[in-house]
Amino acid sequence: MARITASVYTSHVPAIGAALDLGKTKEDYWKPLFAGYDFSKQWMKDNKPDVVILVFNDHATAFSLDMIPTFAIGTAAEYQPADEGWGPRPVPKVVGHPALASHIAQSVIQQDFDLTIVNKMDVDHGLTVPLSLMCGEQDPKSGAWPCPVIPFAVNVVQYPVPSGQRCFNLGRAIRKAVESFDEDLNVHIWGTGGMSHQLQGARAGLINADWDNKFLDRLIAEPTELAKVPHIEYVREAGSEGIELVMWLIARGAMADVNGEGPAPRLAHRFFHVPASNTAVGHLILEEQA
Repeated sequence: MARITASVYTSHVPAIGAALDLGKTKEDYWKPLFAGYDFSKQWMKDNKPDVVILVFNDHATAFSLDMIPTFAIGTAAEYQPADEGWGPRPVPKVVGHPALASHIAQSVIQQDFDLTIVNKMDVDHGLTVPLSLMCGEQDPKSGAWPCPVIPFAVNVVQYPVPSGQRCFNLGRAIRKAVESFDEDLNVHIWGTGGMSHQLQGARAGLINADWDNKFLDRLIAEPTELAKVPHIEYVREAGSEGIELVMWLIARGAMADVNGEGPAPRLAHRFFHVPASNTAVGHLILEEQA
């Protein structure tokens, strides 16, 4: 059967993509951030998955305010980098895994989660920046990402947004779906977005490093309790866009320990950096243990 062997958590700040694409990674401002992913790029090579389920939020690119699904799974064979107003990022197209994606949709919907099935979608920085951070820069013409990716979009843009508990439970349903897929696949699940940031209003520029690091502590050690944190705490402590962190709970909910199937995962890497543009950047890699 297919199995989830690791979960990855990372911010997906658009300015990171711009720094990569404009050759700014060696500048003093950006060097500390990219150094935090040196381990991760090597880890990705040493622990190459057969497929990644990448949880992200669309930024009014594939979905507009005309129609916003709460949860949407990409079932297409490929996805083009989106034009977010200044042209698509110079990165390869994303190759999907229609068979596993369709199976996850079937299984998760039968577990009473309503998913929107997306057969055509361009993917924005929410998905391509994490791929760049974990996999390194790729030639958009001759290169390719190291494995297929299943895009899993979550609405954290327009209220009402799903609760942390709902996201955590969805991760559990995804794990069950993956384990019932009749093919031997090594699967990673990534939760992206956050950490603390606010882009508008009187608190624009807010960063709460203490709260962010406590979130990382709890995500590792007490995820079931962390899932109970209400929306208002995210907004109050981490800013209006800090609500993106509920997406990390989908990835954490897919791990063995919270499903009664094994010990707590091993922390392979932890990184936190302030600032990247006007955002705190957090990153974890958790590995399943036998």
